[in-house]
Amino acid sequence: MKLNLKIWRQKNGQTKGAMENYELGGVSSDMSFLEMLDILNEQLISEGTDPVAFDHDCREGVCGTCGSVVNGQVHGPDAETTLCQLHMRRFQDGDTVQIEPWRSTAFPVLKDLIVDRSAFDRIHQAGGYVSVSTGAAQDANAIPIPKNDAELAFDYAECIGCGGCVAACPNGAAMLFTAAKVAHLAKLPQGQPERERRVLAMVGAMDKEGFGACTNHFECSAACPKGVPIDAIATMNREYLRATFLSKEGV
Repeated sequence: MKLNLKIWRQKNGQTKGAMENYELGGVSSDMSFLEMLDILNEQLISEGTDPVAFDHDCREGVCGTCGSVVNGQVHGPDAETTLCQLHMRRFQDGDTVQIEPWRSTAFPVLKDLIVDRSAFDRIHQAGGYVSVSTGAAQDANAIPIPKNDAELAFDYAECIGCGGCVAACPNGAAMLFTAAKVAHLAKLPQGQPERERRVLAMVGAMDKEGFGACTNHFECSAACPKGVPIDAIATMNREYLRATFLSKEGV
C-alpha cells in the first residue's frame, strides 16, 4: 500500500518543530508500525535526508520505550496495544497518517518523536521500590494474600511506564503512572514497611516535575496499552490521605 505520512520533525529541544509530508510506497499490511517507520528511514537515508528519530527497544509490547500519537490517538487506533504492536493492516491504501510525539510540558521533545521521559524515572526513584530486607523468596502459599489484593497488584504492576497516560490526559497528569506504582506495592506484604513514606515521596516527586492535576477525564486508563485500571488513582489517593494523617499524628 501507499501512505501519505505527516510526521512531526524537530531538530532538538531548542528549535521549533513542524509537520512534514512524506510519500511512502511498498508498505505491507503485515508490517508493524515501527517497521513501516524503518522503511521510511531507509528511504530518507538513501535520499541523503536525516531519518526520523523515534524511541524503540524490545518491539514486543513489554519495555514501554515506544510511543507516539497516531491520528490523534495515543499508540494508535487499537485498544491496549503499544505502538510497536500496532500493525499496518489497520490502515488502508492511500491513507494519510499523522504522527506526533507525546505532548506534555513534563515531557519536552528531544528530537522528532522522542521526548524526555526522565520525569518518570525520578518519580520511581522517589519510592517505587522495596529497600528493606525481605529475605529469600517464599513458597507460593507461605504468605497468604487475599485473592482480590493479589489480582489488583498484578493489574497495577502491568504499567510499563510508556507515558501514554500523560499524553492522553488533557491536563498532562501523571496520576495513573504514579498510582500504579504506589498501589501495586501497597497491596503486597513487601511494600508495607515503607508504605507511608513511599506515597508521600512519590506524589511529592510527581508534583515537583510539573505534571498537571487529575480532573477525572479517564483518558489515561482508556489510552493505557496495558489497561491499568482507573481505580489505581483512587487507591493512591486513599494511601496519600492515610499517610498524611499518620505523619501528623506522629505514628
